[in-house]
Amino acid sequence: MFDIGMGELGLIAVVGLLVLGPERLPRVARTTGALLRKARQSWHSVRADIEREFAAEDLKQTLRQTAAAADPSADWKRAIDPGAGGHGAANAGQVAPPATSTDGPANEQR
Repeated sequence: MFDIGMGELGLIAVVGLLVLGPERLPRVARTTGALLRKARQSWHSVRADIEREFAAEDLKQTLRQTAAAADPSADWKRAIDPGAGGHGAANAGQVAPPATSTDGPANEQR
């Protein structure tokens, strides 16, 4: 992560010993280690949550695509009511009769 060798680590320890003293250095080292450990655990937790969300979204998208491809309701509707779909072999070559209505207001006489 930080590309620190043994020489640099030893130098940091000597400077820490001189600045903090032998009484406080172990306590500061433990506290720093604990904080780094908590930060690393938090980062891994956030990363795992994000990866789970992406995986869940991919799964949902795959399920939607599969359900759309396997949904026979459009085929059933065309088979039951060939005139409503406008497509298909059931109504190929057939011409619909003209629409006439006697219920409209133009045909009413009182």
